[in-house]
Amino acid sequence: MKNTVITFSQAKEKNERLSMLTAYDYSTAKLIDEAGIDAILVGDSLGMVCLGYENTLSVTMEDMIHHTAAVSRGCKNALIISDMPFMSYQTSVYDAVVNAGRLIKEGGAHAVKLEGGREFVPHVKAIVNASIPVMAHIGLTPQSINAFGGFKVQGKSAEAAKKLIEDAVLLQEAGAFSVLMECVPAKLAEIITKKLSVPTIGIGAGAGCDGQVLVYQDMLAMYSDFTPKFVKKYADIGDVMRNAFKNYKEEVSKGIFPEEKHGFSIDADIIEKLY
Repeated sequence: MKNTVITFSQAKEKNERLSMLTAYDYSTAKLIDEAGIDAILVGDSLGMVCLGYENTLSVTMEDMIHHTAAVSRGCKNALIISDMPFMSYQTSVYDAVVNAGRLIKEGGAHAVKLEGGREFVPHVKAIVNASIPVMAHIGLTPQSINAFGGFKVQGKSAEAAKKLIEDAVLLQEAGAFSVLMECVPAKLAEIITKKLSVPTIGIGAGAGCDGQVLVYQDMLAMYSDFTPKFVKKYADIGDVMRNAFKNYKEEVSKGIFPEEKHGFSIDADIIEKLY
């Protein structure tokens, strides 16, 4: 079934859990879509897992459009949500609407995601008024790591927890169709989930959310630079790939590959005419 922001809303009403994974290319998106995952997030995490940056701050609009377009070509049913990269919306409400529009028009996304709380309510309202669905993102917002002093769990004090609850409500009222919570204490995330009428998606926010998202390279053990506490590894594809690459190198070095069956034949009389 084709997933949309409406099916997201209906899932919340029916108490059905939503599944979401990241993807950044056609082949992976196609596999994820065929597995029946509800939504694909083209995350600015591509800066680290695809482009080798230290964080997400260097990712550009062009990067996001390029990867979102590749993902959109591989999907038939998943809802495609594209991240708005650092400084694509913080500068002004106008920039936010223009850049959100580019992700839809040029990238083929169905919705956009932006980080931040009450300070971005005007931006969310304007994007939604332009008929572009918005997923909000609160808690640990990686584009703010310099302000946070690193990747840290958010909402642990009474004041911070209250602010997260208020931010979630304000973003819902601004028109966000869903709220993603990252690195938020499980009990707090559960409280927010029950308070909202729109579905919540958790990453490091416990089982009380309406759905979950993971970076696919993390859950397949393909990205070894850093593994967050909240990641469950469902397969060690990284090790499988590494061994396959080693076997390939060895067979090429020893002349085992390619074999005759991997090549193409030509008539012997044609070869004779070449001498």
